[in-house]
Order: sequence, then structure tokens, then C-alpha cells
Amino acid sequence: MGVNIKPLADRVLVKPAPAETKTAGGIIIPDTAKEKPQRGEIVAVGSGKKDEPMTVSVGDSVLYGKYAGTEINVEGVDYLIMRESDIYAIV
Repeated sequence: MGVNIKPLADRVLVKPAPAETKTAGGIIIPDTAKEKPQRGEIVAVGSGKKDEPMTVSVGDSVLYGKYAGTEINVEGVDYLIMRESDIYAIV
């Protein structure tokens, strides 16, 4: 990913996974009913805070809170920028 954004301190840039379009049973979900994804891939990582190194790295797949982060659009691609503490797990 050629994103020219460098998050500061303990922030990370996440590319959200696409929203599910079908249920496990094969039912198609309309756009109005799709849930915000809570999973994504880290595309940029800040340098961390003093005495708190970053524990995630570029390429990690992560789970985060439903309302975590701030949405930004760079060159037509949607991303989220959030603090590392908003990430629940690496998957």
C-alpha cells in the first residue's frame, strides 16, 4: 500500500475490511443494513509514546471497536486512523 501518511505517537492507520454482503446462510444484505466492519489491516504505524512501544505492525489484521477511529479518505480509499488502545486484538 503506497499511503503517504505517517501516524504520530500511538496512532495507527487501518484499512477496514469490506462489509459483509451475505449472511452465513446466503441471504444478501442490502447496503442500508450493512454493519460497519470491525476488522481491518494496519497500513501505517506511529512511532509509539515514550516508554510505550507499539505492539502492532504494518500488515497485521486487527479487531477494533465499532465506533473506533476517525474516517479519512486518501486518493479515493477509505481508512480509519485510531489510537493503538482502540484495537482489541491481532487476528
